[in-house]
Amino acid sequence: MHEKIGEHPLWTWPVVGAVHADTILTTWVVMVLSLAFFYYLGTSYRTNRVNKTQATFEGIINYLADLAVGTLGRSGERFVPVFVAIFIFIWTLNQFGLLPFKQMNLPFGGSPTADLNTTAALALFVFFGIQFVAIRGAGIKAYGHLFQPFWPLFPINLIEEIARPVVLAMRLAFNILAGDLLLFVVATIIAADVTIGPINLSLVATVVPFGVEFFNFFIGTIQAFVFTLLTIVYLSLATQGHEEEHHASEAHERELVATDAHSAVLNN
Repeated sequence: MHEKIGEHPLWTWPVVGAVHADTILTTWVVMVLSLAFFYYLGTSYRTNRVNKTQATFEGIINYLADLAVGTLGRSGERFVPVFVAIFIFIWTLNQFGLLPFKQMNLPFGGSPTADLNTTAALALFVFFGIQFVAIRGAGIKAYGHLFQPFWPLFPINLIEEIARPVVLAMRLAFNILAGDLLLFVVATIIAADVTIGPINLSLVATVVPFGVEFFNFFIGTIQAFVFTLLTIVYLSLATQGHEEEHHASEAHERELVATDAHSAVLNN
C-alpha cells in the first residue's frame, strides 16, 4: 500500500505558490455536481408532482429555517439560503471521500474537508461574512460586546472572537481526517495478512470497512450540521445587540404611530 495520509500532489500557481492539486480538483468536482443537483431540483418543480428528493430537501430547508429564525429572530430568514448552501456543500465534501476515486488512480477523490486548507477557507468565509453583516448593521458598535461585561475583559473576548474560525476549521478537518485514518489503518491490517494464533486478523478485518464507511457517513453528516449550527450561533452573537435595538426602535415607531392615530381620532 503506497497511499500516504496527509500527502498531496502539488500544483504551483503564480503568486500563490504550491497548492494541493487533488483537494482543489475534488472541490471543483463537488461544486459542479452541487450546481447540477440544484439545477435538477429546480427544474423538477415545473411539474405538480412531488418526489422524494423534493420532500427531503424541503425538510432540510424547513429545519434550518426554523433553527435560524428561532436563534436570530425574523431577520434570520434572509440568511436561510446561505445556511442551506453551507450545509449541503460541506455535507457533499464530507461524503465524497466515501467514493473510491483515489483507489481508481483518478486525479481527484477523498474528502476535501480532511484538508485543513479547505476548512480554514470555509471558516474564514464565515468569519468575515459575519463581521460584514455585523458592521453593516451596527457600525463600530458591533464590537461593543468585546468590552462586556467589563472592559478589562477585552483581551479575553478578543481572543475568543479570533479563535472562532480556528475552532470551526480544526473541528471539521480533524473529525473527517480521523475517519480517513481509521479506514487507512483497517486497510493496512487487511493488506498485511496479520495472523494471531489460529485467528486470521486480516480476514476478520475485511468486514470492518463497511462499518467504518457507515461511521464516516454519520460523522460527515453531523459535522456538516455542527458547522452550520455554529455559524448560526456566531452570527446571533455578533448581531444580538443590534437586533434588540432594531426591534426596540420598531416597537417605539409603532407606539408613536398608534399615539398619533389616537390623537387624530380625538381631535376629529
